Amino acid sequence: MEEFLRVHFLVTGLGWAGSGAMLAVMFGGIGSAGGIRTAVSQAAGVLSEKPELFGRLLVLMAMPGTQGFYGFICAITIAMRIGLIEGTVDVTPLAGMGLFFTGLTTGIVLWRSALWQGEAAAAAISLTAKRPEEGGRAILMPALVETYAVVALLASILMIMWLTKTGGITIVTP
Repeated sequence: MEEFLRVHFLVTGLGWAGSGAMLAVMFGGIGSAGGIRTAVSQAAGVLSEKPELFGRLLVLMAMPGTQGFYGFICAITIAMRIGLIEGTVDVTPLAGMGLFFTGLTTGIVLWRSALWQGEAAAAAISLTAKRPEEGGRAILMPALVETYAVVALLASILMIMWLTKTGGITIVTP
């Protein structure tokens, strides 16, 4: 165990980077599952009385699921940039720690935004149930929350690219 920790966290940054990648997947997936549960619970009540609205509600029910995919994209980007997919890992402990915190913070944003998007989608489902003609406008409510999940994904991709640039990280000291 001691050798494993030394090699994967002190000699290379593989342990740090891999942990960060999986945290992005974990938090994104947990948030998406919770957000979808909230939206689907609301939709089930509406559909029990108005089954003809299923098509209009389907997108609203599924919207909180995107954060899980964003976490997956973050993890795959980390794995590709450190050489894990090719089998030639090249990541320093410092870069690995940066990737760990990138995955962690991205995952937390994805987790919370998916839960909040589920709540916004539930509100949009209620609106659509009472006024089906407003279904197009109602989708904007959860879409606004989605914006910040997309910002987190884009920021994570940029940070991953910067942390794994050719030549590694250069620290300039005064």
